[in-house]
Amino acid sequence: METARIEKRIGVRAPADRIWELIADLPGWDRWNPIETSVEGVIAYGGSIALSEAVPGLPERRATARVGEWQPLAQLVWAEKRGLWFSSLRYFEIEELEPGSCIVANGFIFTGLRGEMYFDRHRKVLRTAVDSIAEGMKTAAEA
Repeated sequence: METARIEKRIGVRAPADRIWELIADLPGWDRWNPIETSVEGVIAYGGSIALSEAVPGLPERRATARVGEWQPLAQLVWAEKRGLWFSSLRYFEIEELEPGSCIVANGFIFTGLRGEMYFDRHRKVLRTAVDSIAEGMKTAAEA
């Protein structure tokens, strides 16, 4: 199966529990995440997450996805089926380097033929989106 990934990793001077607190507070995402807003749902295996996604350069859309993996203080991954030939995974990962210092990754993985085509067509705006999410999280976590 064809896959395409776009990711931003950023150093954050905050403990993993502070970063996880931001991720786990779904209704609070609009305070730090400029792309994914109006987030609601349940962080649990198979839980449903609904959100608005406003990637500059793309039409704003409402999405519903299922939590695939999650581990407190470490990761949140959700999957979205985008039609017959296209799926996406969205993820956040926290890696604590030492107390009070972490690397945080956020990204998209697109699978299927149409997913790869979508990625190729929108690579630049998706890069800007993951970068702005990373910067928003860093700013909020370090505040």
